Amino acid sequence: MRNYNKFLAFALAALALTACGEKARIRGTVAGLSDKPLVVKQLDINTYRTLDTIKTRTDGSFRYDVKVAKGQPEFIYLFYGDTRVAAFLLEQGETALVEADTLGRYTVTGSAGSEELARVEKAQSDFLAQLLAHENEPSAMTRDYIQHYRDNTKYVMEHPFSLTTVPVFFERLGDASIFSQVTDGILFRRGADSLMTVYPESRYVKALDKEAERRMRVLEFNGQLQTAAEAAFPDIVLPDIRGEKKALSEVDAKVILVHFWDAADAAQKMFSIDQLLPLYEQFHGRGFEIYSICVTPDKPEWASSVLAQKLPWINVNDGKGAASPAVITYNVDTLPYSFLIIDGELNTKPIGGLDALRKELTRLLR
Repeated sequence: MRNYNKFLAFALAALALTACGEKARIRGTVAGLSDKPLVVKQLDINTYRTLDTIKTRTDGSFRYDVKVAKGQPEFIYLFYGDTRVAAFLLEQGETALVEADTLGRYTVTGSAGSEELARVEKAQSDFLAQLLAHENEPSAMTRDYIQHYRDNTKYVMEHPFSLTTVPVFFERLGDASIFSQVTDGILFRRGADSLMTVYPESRYVKALDKEAERRMRVLEFNGQLQTAAEAAFPDIVLPDIRGEKKALSEVDAKVILVHFWDAADAAQKMFSIDQLLPLYEQFHGRGFEIYSICVTPDKPEWASSVLAQKLPWINVNDGKGAASPAVITYNVDTLPYSFLIIDGELNTKPIGGLDALRKELTRLLR
């Protein structure tokens, strides 16, 4: 029995050490903050998620432990009211020591990532202060923005394997990204690929990789649009339910209805059967075709719907949903969305409902 108790005590001690090792610790003081609450938040790419509320001691000191998985550092922030008091990039097992005040000024030691993040935070803070100082000087504000953009570009290129580039990549000014150029997609791709070699399981890196993919698609299609300036409309090339690529530019019809829809929406599914199918059967023989682009990410659901409804026209879907190049190219922000291509020319005139479309097809396809 005595040996069992010793074994149990040893096991409990080992478990406690393991649990301790899965954490990172923050120890610090906020000057002038006696018995006041601090809110602990975690970075969620472009927003913050509240983790906890802690209270400082009478001398302004505090302690906080946060769970950090191995190989997945976490961005943690302390707030006092609306003021961001301090920022941390914590590895598992680290203890960060911070001295701060209620104005957002702080120093941190004991965590290399947090120390580097403090420099990033200061650069962003200085940029905003410069803009505020030049708020009545538009030309000076433009210069400030260009310089900050260049500084950010230099930073992410010089720190390819540091997670501190993540808040730099996602930095925003109001509703706009600091990295607002189409060609910045190349920078995002390089940054995501570099970080993936070091932190493949990090949710921050996965988010950066997803954003890099989106930006590279935009860059690719922007290049296609520029090289195809003489085309009557931007082309779309997407796979059908058999996986065969179908190009909008190769559709042989006098009038093409390009139709964006969502197979997960019951009303839009019924629209295909009740409205589009009778229209197709009436005018297809006269030179009418439908190029139907489904934005449902669930391709099996889409294919099942097309087969069950026996939709006879061209049905395509790349499974990328709202991130599909077709959606981006034609700036589709509502569903369903349709437009006509008549005699190879994009028709920008609103269709005006199904009855108006039927009258237009009757006129065009005599």
